[in-house]
Parts: sequence; C-alpha cells; structure tokens
Amino acid sequence: MQLLNTLEKHLGRFAVAGLIRYVVALNALVFILGLLSPDYISMLVLNRDAILAGQVWRLVSWIFIPNTFSLLWVIFYLMFTWWMGDLIESTWGTFRLNLYYLTGYLGCTAAALLFGESFGNIALNTSLLFAAGTIAPELQIMLFGIIPLRLKWVALFSAALLGLSVISADWGARAAIVVAYVNYLLFFGPTFFRKSVESRRIAARRAKFEIAKGPIETLHRCTTCGRTEVSNPELDFRVSGNGHEYCTAHLPARSA
Repeated sequence: MQLLNTLEKHLGRFAVAGLIRYVVALNALVFILGLLSPDYISMLVLNRDAILAGQVWRLVSWIFIPNTFSLLWVIFYLMFTWWMGDLIESTWGTFRLNLYYLTGYLGCTAAALLFGESFGNIALNTSLLFAAGTIAPELQIMLFGIIPLRLKWVALFSAALLGLSVISADWGARAAIVVAYVNYLLFFGPTFFRKSVESRRIAARRAKFEIAKGPIETLHRCTTCGRTEVSNPELDFRVSGNGHEYCTAHLPARSA
C-alpha cells in the first residue's frame, strides 16, 4: 500500500482518466474494420516474428482486438468491459487502475514474446473481472440482461474457466493466464494477508478476554433444560414446591 501511494504521488499526473473507455472504443473500431476487411486483424495481432521484423505497433495494437466478432456478443463484451473499468476506477482511482492494467499488459506482452503465442487479450480482460469481483463482490448484475448474479460468482466462475484452460492451452496461453493471476495477487494479495493476520489477532484477543472474565454467572437456571436468563433472556423462571427452579416451559404442573 505504501509503495502504491508513493508511486501515485510521483507518477499520478501521467495516469489516463477513463483508460478502459478508450480501450473499449478502439475495440469497437477494430471490430468494425475487421468486418469490412477481415485481413486487417492479422496486422494487429501480437506476433513475435513480425515485431522483430519492424512491425512494432503490434506491441500495443493487440489490446484492441475484441475477443469475439459476433455482433451480439461484442456489444455485451464492450459494454461490460466499459462498466468494469468505471467501477474499478471509481473505487481505486485513476492511477491504480492504470497501473493494474499496465502491469497486466506488460506481463501478457512478455509472455507472447517469450513463447511466440498470444492469449493476452482474454487473460488481461479477465483480470479486470477478477478486480471488479473483489472490489464489489455482493453487487448484483444482470448477466445477458436477464440472469441476476452476484459479481463475485461471475468472477470466480471466470477464474475457474481460465484456470481449466491451462490443461489444453499452449505455453504462450499458459504464461498469459499465470500473468493474469499474478497481477491480481500483486494488487490484492497484501490486503488478503493483512485481513487474515488481523482476523487471527482479533480471535486471539477475544479468546484471552473470554478466559480472563471466566464463566458468566447466572441468577436463574432451569433444572430440566439448563437454559438461563443469559442464554434465553425471553424466558421466565419459577421456583417449584420441591425447591428447584424451572423455566415456565418445564415447570411441574402440580406447582404451576
């Protein structure tokens, strides 16, 4: 957290407000151009050999290739990505969203350059879903506009699918998937660790307090069921003719 604050203090002025909106807009443009000229997409993919041959724009252009070229699916994909970007930015701030996306981008690019295959676009955008699902886990969304789901379940399901795809994926895709998980843990792992440590400390303090104060003394206890005014404050207690105390539910009928 301290490192992020320091980086934001010195580099925050360079952050791009609404970064994911620009990415979505360029995805939409590439989608349209791809429909008009399918061969155009091949000029944008992250291809190591083409980059080494001088086509350096591919180092960035791959981000703007949509994950689908179905009109219905691309509309949903772009709207959802726009919404996730706004959600994360409104919670984290512009700089941290920029940094999260940048580290994911650099990792996925490095994976493609090392292994010669690119799966980065899917992995990078799924990492946005991981972040959104952690920031607002209980937020309910309408999947496809009709299915109500908590955002955390959508994120967990996507994380599981991404993880399972490792089984049949090539090494480039596997590296990109690992990058998506590592990028997420870089930003959220320290928070999880601090919460875990604090929870253990609170539990330890509570246990010590319970031991120190000893057993709770009670004035009333039912001879039959053992309930007291502490465990069940709604009960009334009576002393029967035999000298024993009972709750009204177990008071001997002869003594009622």
